[in-house]
Amino acid sequence: MKRLVLIRHGQSEWNLENRFTGWTDVDLTEQGMAEASKAGKELKDKGFHFSLAFTSYLKRAIKTLNIVLDQMDLDWIPVEKTWRLNEKHYGELQGLNKADTAAKYGDEQVLVWRRSFDVPPAPLAKDDQRSPLMDPRYKGVNAEELPLTESLKETIERIHPYWEQKIFPSLQEHDDVIVAAHGNSLRAIVKELKGISDEDIVSLNLPTGIPYVFEFDEENGMKLVKDYFIGDPEEIKKLMEAVANQAKKK
Repeated sequence: MKRLVLIRHGQSEWNLENRFTGWTDVDLTEQGMAEASKAGKELKDKGFHFSLAFTSYLKRAIKTLNIVLDQMDLDWIPVEKTWRLNEKHYGELQGLNKADTAAKYGDEQVLVWRRSFDVPPAPLAKDDQRSPLMDPRYKGVNAEELPLTESLKETIERIHPYWEQKIFPSLQEHDDVIVAAHGNSLRAIVKELKGISDEDIVSLNLPTGIPYVFEFDEENGMKLVKDYFIGDPEEIKKLMEAVANQAKKK
C-alpha cells in the first residue's frame, strides 16, 4: 500500500485576519504552529514514515511541513519546493479583508472571485510590489508563467504537470509521501485524484492543519482505494463550514 498525505498549512496571520492571501508570504500564527505540531504527532502515532516531501515557495506551507517533520523525527528527509504548489493568485484582492469585501460588493460577487472555477479576480500590475515578477524567489521562473491573477481553473492547470511528472510518480519509489501546500493548490490535487467535476470542486473546503490521507493499491495499477481525514469527524466538519463562511459579509 502506498500513502499520500495532503496537508493545508496551519492557520496563518492573514487567515486569522480573514484576508485574501494568495502569493503574499505571511507567517503562521501560534495556533497555526500548534495545528502543525498536532498533525505531526498524529501522523507519527498512526505509523506514517515519510521518505519524501513536497511544498510551495511560501513560508506558511514550508513552516507547517518543517514542524510536522520535526514532530516525526523526520527533519532529514528530502523536501522539494516548487512555485507550482503556491496558493491561487488572488490578484488585486490580495490583502483585502474577505468580509469587508463582501459587504462592499456582495456575497455573490466575492464568491465568484473566491471560488468561481474559471473567473479570476482583477490582475495586479506587473510592477506592483505584490507581483511575483518583483519577487527574487521567482527569478528563475519563466516570467510568462508567473500569474498576476488566477482562477481555480488556471491554478489547476499550473499544478497539473507537476502532479503528473513529480508527485504521483514519486509514489513508485516511496511508500509514504507528504505534500504541504494551500487550500486551492491542494484542491487541484484532490480534483485529480477523485475525479471531482469542475462544478463540485469549488465547494471542497479544506481546513488548516488537518492531514488528508489517500491510500493506493500498488498491485492494482495504483488505484485509489481509500481517502480520509485524520481527526475527529465532527470537529473537521465544523472547520470545513468555517472555511466556507469566511467570505460572507457580517
